[in-house]
Amino acid sequence: MDAGGRRRVSAAGLERLPPIEPDNVPREGAAGPDHPMRRVTREVAFERGWSKARAAKVSQLFDDLAPEWHTRGGPERDRVVADALARGGIDEPLCLEVGSGTGFGTSILAGHFERVIALDIAPEMLRRAPPELGTRVLGDASCLPFSDDAIPAIALVNALLFPDELDRVLTPFGVVIWVNTSGTGTPIHLSGEDVLAALPGRWSGRASQIGRGTWCVARRAG
Repeated sequence: MDAGGRRRVSAAGLERLPPIEPDNVPREGAAGPDHPMRRVTREVAFERGWSKARAAKVSQLFDDLAPEWHTRGGPERDRVVADALARGGIDEPLCLEVGSGTGFGTSILAGHFERVIALDIAPEMLRRAPPELGTRVLGDASCLPFSDDAIPAIALVNALLFPDELDRVLTPFGVVIWVNTSGTGTPIHLSGEDVLAALPGRWSGRASQIGRGTWCVARRAG
């Protein structure tokens, strides 16, 4: 947003919508650039740095976190997802949620889309997710169990970005919904510009902030 309160478009083709209640003060314990998951996030997105060993380690990490994962939800997190859906210009009927965890993001997505497929690499996370919110699928996002050009929308709420796989399974004009519920304090964090730069081909998008949370909706440009 410029000095006059207007929307602005970055060189990357990212339209910045006015923020809502911006709050850039990091919460206690917020992740910084040296956080291990921050490094993994950038390596996966830009260097395709994934392996069976890393997948097993991440799966075990989130299995161990699953019993207390529900304590990390709440209204502040929910409204970031809701704002991305409301202002992102999304009207697709089907959404694949990558890294769905125990379902806090799934609950918001299920109220917007006709159908949600919730995928996670950690079996314990999926076991604790409410089954009525969406179809639960155990899988590694680096090798999605879907055919080419099959999914119109993919949502990632604090989840790792695998650009090549998203590009493969998305429909020709598919949309990627990227949400960091604690903004730059999120361990798995990328800016909107980073998301557009990591995805293969030509993309445009919208991005904004609500409270600490940030989001980007990227749509294939052609």
